[in-house]
Amino acid sequence: MWRFSVYSHFVAPFTERNIELIARSAPLHDIGKVGIPDCILQKPGKLTAEEWKIMQTHAQIGAMAIEHAERDIEEPVEFLALAKEITHWHHEKWDGSGYPDGLAGEAIPVSARLMALADVFDALISQRVYKPAMSFDEARDIITAGRGKHFDPDMTDAFLAGFDEFVTIARRYQDLG
Repeated sequence: MWRFSVYSHFVAPFTERNIELIARSAPLHDIGKVGIPDCILQKPGKLTAEEWKIMQTHAQIGAMAIEHAERDIEEPVEFLALAKEITHWHHEKWDGSGYPDGLAGEAIPVSARLMALADVFDALISQRVYKPAMSFDEARDIITAGRGKHFDPDMTDAFLAGFDEFVTIARRYQDLG
């Protein structure tokens, strides 16, 4: 999970404060998966349409969980507000075909656009119960193909410009197990 916080340092022209907030917020992006049954999360094959619908709820579940935490604290916590934004919208796509709200383009918060790209890169290069890990080059090619469709074109360009740094970071975390 911490690799997401490291990736954020290489994409987009953020202030140091914004980078720090995203680095602290990014590891919470999939917190809503605690509300998804293990039989779906760990299914070795393709999800059914009904299972996919359930899986998609993790973004809203996570955002609601963070919102409850914010209310319990009773004072604003800057990184939690950003974490809620990332959690809620990191599966939106640049062309509007994502979920949960079908946001498109600039309507998607920058933090969520950044997380979307980092999350997909990590998913592609990581082994899952339902798939083997891809090579870094295969992952790069898929992300490149998603430029302007799945991903913000500027984020994609920044990713490609810093690709070697992403690979270095990914290798460091793969070595940690």
